[in-house]
Amino acid sequence: MSSKTQKILAIIFMALPSFMLVMSGVMKIIGSEQVVTGMTKGGYGPYITILGIAEIVFVILFWIPKTYKIGFYLIVSYLGGAAAVELGGGANPVAFALIALAWIGFYLKDKSNFVVG
Repeated sequence: MSSKTQKILAIIFMALPSFMLVMSGVMKIIGSEQVVTGMTKGGYGPYITILGIAEIVFVILFWIPKTYKIGFYLIVSYLGGAAAVELGGGANPVAFALIALAWIGFYLKDKSNFVVG
């Protein structure tokens, strides 16, 4: 795979979960009725705005070249918690797909992220 193709694929794989998180964060911040109802039912009502801001900040960190690693780890951690909540609530675990896309994009961006030693 050429370097250019790899960069394009990395951007695509990183953009998909980023877009979903930004949209989710915006919906939480503006207080979308469906989001507020669902999160309040789950017991997260007081934290809706904070979680929305966190999602957007994590995505921003993920796209800044100097902070993309910490942004990645924060996104994957956040989505791991979301996946646990989805599984516990009996919902479809969409967060697992977003985690997989983020990992693929992270790998394609720089394979040295996976070198130990």
